[in-house]
Amino acid sequence: MSAETSAETESDRTTEGPTASASDLDVAALTRYLDGRLPGFDAAEPLQVDLLAGGRSNLTFRIRQSGGDWALRRPPLGHVMASAHDMGREYRVQSGLNMVDFPAPTMRLLCTDHEVLGADFYVMDFVTGRVLSTAEDTAALTPEQRRTLSAHHLDTLTQLHGLDLTAAGLDQLGKPTGYVRRQIRRWTGQWETTKTRELPALGELAGWLTDRGPKVPDLGATLVHGDFRMDNMVVDPATYRPIAVLDWEMSTLGDPIADLAVVLVYWTEPGDRLRRDLPVSPDVTTAPGFFTRDEVAEYYARVTGRDLSQLDFHVALACFKLAVIMESIRYRILAGMQRGISASDADEMGRATEALIEIGLRATRIGGVAALGS
Repeated sequence: MSAETSAETESDRTTEGPTASASDLDVAALTRYLDGRLPGFDAAEPLQVDLLAGGRSNLTFRIRQSGGDWALRRPPLGHVMASAHDMGREYRVQSGLNMVDFPAPTMRLLCTDHEVLGADFYVMDFVTGRVLSTAEDTAALTPEQRRTLSAHHLDTLTQLHGLDLTAAGLDQLGKPTGYVRRQIRRWTGQWETTKTRELPALGELAGWLTDRGPKVPDLGATLVHGDFRMDNMVVDPATYRPIAVLDWEMSTLGDPIADLAVVLVYWTEPGDRLRRDLPVSPDVTTAPGFFTRDEVAEYYARVTGRDLSQLDFHVALACFKLAVIMESIRYRILAGMQRGISASDADEMGRATEALIEIGLRATRIGGVAALGS
């Protein structure tokens, strides 16, 4: 990924759908549709189209001309899993965030007429900034800048979890109770439909979560992102403040500690062993100056005042969810649902699945933060 971009994430580059290119966008049909609907758009002027980062899942195209610079987001080409890639949901959530001054791309229009591009799509303003997705991206920062970035990252998370959902029009986005039980059911079901082999350890982790889930109290629902991590946001290259948080596909109403747990799973530290088998945001936060995982949890608790007594459970649940996602990617690779992918990529996803299961089981025994350092 380019360090300067608007909207494309690791999950977008590693999920189902044939490899796409800019030529996969029907520019003529799009031009006819946007004419008179998109402010600043001129149907008489050629439209420059670029596919961002090659996306194999939700595809993001940069479309521009002299009067404007936008991003168009649509589902992947080819096979689309049921209930996934809901463009209307992404548009609704981000439109609500626009209403309450949360850093998200500005939404412009949603199209549900499949006669235009063959699928739902939406158009938003292109956001220029930096996406930090690798160790190389953060290597040039000073320790002070890395610490500032850590704080800004968590401040954005706490802002998200403190939003007035009614003011954002998102108070009916999901059910305010039962989040944990629904998550366990969802990801257990997903495992059964996409597993490529029997993994008894996954069953052990699922059993522990199923047993413990009903005992986890509902402490009040907030908007949760579901995949909150460093490379799912665009930051200002001068201040390292987030300009826009991206990839709202898994957002819903739920327990905010679930989001914190996902942040911790993606956070890296020197000496991590199992975490290195997860090919997402590799070593982005390992360099000196970044918060440690303990500091991440302490900072969040201090700013929000939230009870973290169920954090170990949520780390185990996050590992379970991400393990199922990695196995789903492996399934799609082995099933030939992605072009240009080798067997080594399937092997990498397999190792990621196994590592996440092991971390999740360790979280049930020695605690979530400690397990992540294994």
